[in-house]
Amino acid sequence: MQVSSLNEVKIYSLSCGKSLPEWLSDRKKRALQKKNVDVRRRIELIQDFEMPTVCTTIKVSKDGQYILATGTYKPRVRCYDTYQLSLKFERCLDSEVVTFETLSDDYSKIVFLHNDRYIEFHSQSGFYYKTRIPKFGRDFSYHYPSCDLYFVGASSEVYRLNLEQGRYLNPLQTDAAENNVCDINSVHGLFATGTIEGRVECWDPRTRNRVGLLDCALSSVTADSEINSLPTISALKFNGALTMAVGTSTGQVLLYDLRSDKPLLVKDHQYGLPIKSVHFQNSLDLILSADSRIIKMWNKNSGKIFTSLEPEHDINDVCLYPSSGMLLTANETPKMGIYYIPVLGPAPRWCSFLDNLTEELEENPESTVYDDYKFVTKKDLENLGLTHLIGSPFLRAYMHGFFMDIRLYHKVKLMVNPFAYEEYRKDKIRQKIEETRAQRVQLKKLPKVNKELALKLIEEEEEKQKSTWKKKVKSLPNILTDDRFKVMFENPDFQVDEESEEFRLLNPLVSKISEKRKKKLRLLEQQELHEKEEEEEPEGKPSDAESSESSDDEKAWVEEVRKQRRLLQQEEKVKRQERLKEDQQTVLKPQFYEIKAGEEFRSFKDSATKQKLMNKTLEDRLKLEAKNGTLSVSDTTVGSKQLTFTLKRSEQQKKQQEAEKLHRQERKTLRRSAGNLKSRHRRGRPFH
Repeated sequence: MQVSSLNEVKIYSLSCGKSLPEWLSDRKKRALQKKNVDVRRRIELIQDFEMPTVCTTIKVSKDGQYILATGTYKPRVRCYDTYQLSLKFERCLDSEVVTFETLSDDYSKIVFLHNDRYIEFHSQSGFYYKTRIPKFGRDFSYHYPSCDLYFVGASSEVYRLNLEQGRYLNPLQTDAAENNVCDINSVHGLFATGTIEGRVECWDPRTRNRVGLLDCALSSVTADSEINSLPTISALKFNGALTMAVGTSTGQVLLYDLRSDKPLLVKDHQYGLPIKSVHFQNSLDLILSADSRIIKMWNKNSGKIFTSLEPEHDINDVCLYPSSGMLLTANETPKMGIYYIPVLGPAPRWCSFLDNLTEELEENPESTVYDDYKFVTKKDLENLGLTHLIGSPFLRAYMHGFFMDIRLYHKVKLMVNPFAYEEYRKDKIRQKIEETRAQRVQLKKLPKVNKELALKLIEEEEEKQKSTWKKKVKSLPNILTDDRFKVMFENPDFQVDEESEEFRLLNPLVSKISEKRKKKLRLLEQQELHEKEEEEEPEGKPSDAESSESSDDEKAWVEEVRKQRRLLQQEEKVKRQERLKEDQQTVLKPQFYEIKAGEEFRSFKDSATKQKLMNKTLEDRLKLEAKNGTLSVSDTTVGSKQLTFTLKRSEQQKKQQEAEKLHRQERKTLRRSAGNLKSRHRRGRPFH
């Protein structure tokens, strides 16, 4: 089982692996399975799930129990029973099948459209009836309410065959020269046909009149796409009552709402190949569109790519198993493709073990390794002198490089550098020696950074080793040999500052020991300079003197702490005097600030009062706001406190409010004076 991943979506190919020829006996097949690892590891989901030469179309019955496929050569149809995971029956036909349809829930009623204008009906027992249409057919659809078969092909007419009456009815006359595909909406029965002119004609089967016309050729041409010929309709699919997807011969998929003549979305496959099939995946709002090279899954709302699948051989047809994550493909090869995508849905009931299998694989991920191939970059090819093989079958392009046969790689490597193995052997020996050296504690070579700390760790390591030899306990790993702490002894930013206040106050006891280590460090540096092999013992006091000093540790510690504090106080005094001298020497200059347009100048008193408020506690600030009236505190029914704040009005807002009041008063006085004038005029009094 081959696993591929794109956009973190895992796709399991269940049809990969070596296939055994039909003429082999069961005994030879069993012997091959024992000997050959590839044959033994393959997963044969359905037995003999293949065609002699090529598979053209593949479909699943409505009840999901049977998978039907047509292919060549000889032209035939094969039916597989999923409950038995084997071949149900096989029937040979007179000519190749263009497409077929199951009219019943199982395989008991099948209609085949042949490439020699014949329509063949099959029942459960076998061949039932055969008739002919006037022109070569390319696609057909079945209208369930009226029992009519609609055939489209190399003609402007859509032929109708009524299965209840057993005769042809009057055809539908379209404006197109030829029709490629057709489909019937299962909700309201609308019949649509795609023409070679790049149009979609919609017909009402009840009135046999055309109700709509879509020009998809113009809509498929975008600014980014390059089109050399007129786009024709190559795929058509309804989803629900209002959604329709149209595939063109130039590699575009157009998504339509039937209430609008403009597409909601245009998706380009970027290959320029005709779209073979379009399917809707409703659980994740995805559309699966396929040309002869790739199957793309993308979101129908945004057009964002979800994942894609690119088989080794050309694709003829794609079938999505209903309400599951299984995908079936008919390819230009004897083997039919079976792909399982857990993100799309669960495995079908008849192969539910796939869910457990994929879960185990995800829990224990294994890196894919190609044992028979070597991955090389373009630079590697230049070094080997094999750039002339680019584009040939010897190199298979992958990602930023190529895969080539490992045997060819080794031969060329030996020809270019015959002593490569000797160099490889020497490098391996050198690495082994360095690994053994790294495990030893080396006193001579100390790191550049934190030498005193490294020496302290080495001494502690020696003491631990002595104690473990006595107690026979496993020793802990050393920090010097640990890669996680490597930077602490390499980067100068991690150097311990012994002159800092924190270090001097926290480490008064270590001062004497650090002096001894400093002496030891000086001796080691002298040894490195003179390149002496023998180590000299560091000078110091005898062991008796050290033991006598252990009793006076407490007094020494107190004296050391006091001494460090005095030194720190003296340093602070010196720093203060220096700052005072600098402040006296500096001359203060006035600084000017420009007020922006629309802003008012506020005195420095406001900032000072704000600063005082900020220094006060929250309780004092709340009391002050309560006095000013901007805060009100009330008790709730539950027993908690409720605070309500009112924003202060700025001076500009106050001025604006006063101006509005004055304006209102003026308007009131004007209205009163105008009213008085009107009343005097009515009474006939003269104006003064």
